[in-house]
Amino acid sequence: MCGIVGYIGNNGSLQMLVEGLKRLEYRGYDSAGVAFQNGSGIKVYKIKGKLKDLQGILPDPAPAIKVGLGHTRWATHGAPSSVNAHPHRVESVAVVHNGIIENYRELRSHLESEGHRFISETDTEVVPQLISKYIRQGLAITDAIRAAIAQLRGTYALGIISESCPSTLFAVRKGSPLVLGIGNDAYYFASDIPAILPYTRKFVFMEDGQMCTITRDGIDLRHVESNEVISCQDKAVEIAWTPSMAEKDGYDHFMHKEIYEQPQGIRNTIGERVKDPLNFIMDLGIFTQRRADVRKLHIVSCGTSYHAALIGKYMIESIARVPVSVEIASEFRYRNPIIELGTLFVVITQSGETADTLAAQREAKRMGARTVTICNVVGSTSTREADSVLYTRSGPEIGVASTKTFTSQLAALCLLAIGMGFGRRCLTQREMDAMRSQLCEIPSLIEETLKKDADIKALAATVMHAKDFLYLARGINYPIALEGALKLKEISYIHAEGYPAGEMKHGPIALIDKGLPVVVMAPSNDLFEKVFSNIEEVKARGGRVIAITDSADELKGKADDIIEVPSTHPLLTPFVNVIPLQLLAYHVGVQRGCDVDQPRNLAKSVTVE
Repeated sequence: MCGIVGYIGNNGSLQMLVEGLKRLEYRGYDSAGVAFQNGSGIKVYKIKGKLKDLQGILPDPAPAIKVGLGHTRWATHGAPSSVNAHPHRVESVAVVHNGIIENYRELRSHLESEGHRFISETDTEVVPQLISKYIRQGLAITDAIRAAIAQLRGTYALGIISESCPSTLFAVRKGSPLVLGIGNDAYYFASDIPAILPYTRKFVFMEDGQMCTITRDGIDLRHVESNEVISCQDKAVEIAWTPSMAEKDGYDHFMHKEIYEQPQGIRNTIGERVKDPLNFIMDLGIFTQRRADVRKLHIVSCGTSYHAALIGKYMIESIARVPVSVEIASEFRYRNPIIELGTLFVVITQSGETADTLAAQREAKRMGARTVTICNVVGSTSTREADSVLYTRSGPEIGVASTKTFTSQLAALCLLAIGMGFGRRCLTQREMDAMRSQLCEIPSLIEETLKKDADIKALAATVMHAKDFLYLARGINYPIALEGALKLKEISYIHAEGYPAGEMKHGPIALIDKGLPVVVMAPSNDLFEKVFSNIEEVKARGGRVIAITDSADELKGKADDIIEVPSTHPLLTPFVNVIPLQLLAYHVGVQRGCDVDQPRNLAKSVTVE
């Protein structure tokens, strides 16, 4: 959601804060601001709109700074406006915030009764109001911050500066991500790694209930309640990502670049692991030689990761013959779930910071389940709290709409399925070797599919004005229909629905009329004839069939448009079938003039409910 950047050092610039915020634009935002100190008190500049609007009100030339905060706001409490934008300053204190203060109304009412005057409509403003109140009562700034946060209920990542300590930066975390960066002659914090990646590869991921006091001499990290000092040296991790990974590298959009990065993301994810999937998952503690150890998998996730989970269900049940249930995290956390003995609880999360997924993971752990996270970010909250971690290796994904992380998640799930299948003796050595070989071919098959880009761009021009789309598939490709519809909705704002093709007669067929684009996944498997019949039904009602298939000859004269993809193992067809759907959504969005990297109302990491 909101993006936060903090800096302290001797050679900083205001532009550095803005550049850090630019690298967080993918999180989604509607206003932006900065606060800094350079020897003459705190200066605050903030505005509704994008960072280009903020740059228009900043001093020119940009002043040098020694301490600074930056923020991009994704509105929750109060409409997007310059007044509601962060940083919020009250007297000598300026604060930026990601999260939601749930009891802000109660706190605000009490403060107003004491004579405090509020300017904004936000929940955040209670924080600097409280800190300033305690400073006036004679508390030192660190004690004032502690006293203030002791009254807060909800989630927060806070960045704080104060004129009383002009050479100090403060950060507090509870429920919203915050990462510290250790540079050679400077220190940083941010909502996410890419913001400060050009300046350091050494990071410390703050945990809930921690407060950080940063000076140019170093970082003092403590538990808020116990005041126990935490060694940053012990907690620091080196991140292998490079700054260029967070750049467009000649592509017009991050989304387009990341679609093309999928073959490498899959190669990196399977890597050496594919040589012996069973030993790999045993080394992680995910699986043991005792077949009774894992009786069931329960997978929980959100959005695109949920679609990956559905495909994982097909893979694991088919290959390893273990029952798998899949659930949306926001639904799991608010019911009374049953976690049976022998359940392996798997969460899939790109960022490792999704609020609903983390809550589900914690609930499962409380109920005694072994927890595994499939995640793309080393050191994120989900990876720290899980019993085992299966990292995807996609590199930073900047586009809000997930693409490369999706296929890397599929690769991780396939590794898990193969390893469990062999361990449970559901696969022979020969069958496992064949499956591994075919998985290793997937990156090349995706590269072949990407050669259809120009054809799909031309197709997009003919359907970009459609008001509705229907996506149909059967079996393991049904989740790809869901994913294709989601991508189109996210990127182009066209209404789209994904359905199992066999369900068409149970309602969706009523939507089909002349010219309605109906995208159908039609791989040459044992369900091909069933899908062929569904295509006939669409054509009989005047729908426009766009077929994704490896059997183009079979569909000539039936489908209006055919995008041919390479053949592969039936369980691996989602890898190649999703590529044309990603490209179609991308090109339709671009041709409609949409901001495909930062779609309206969306954020990359949903760290609040």
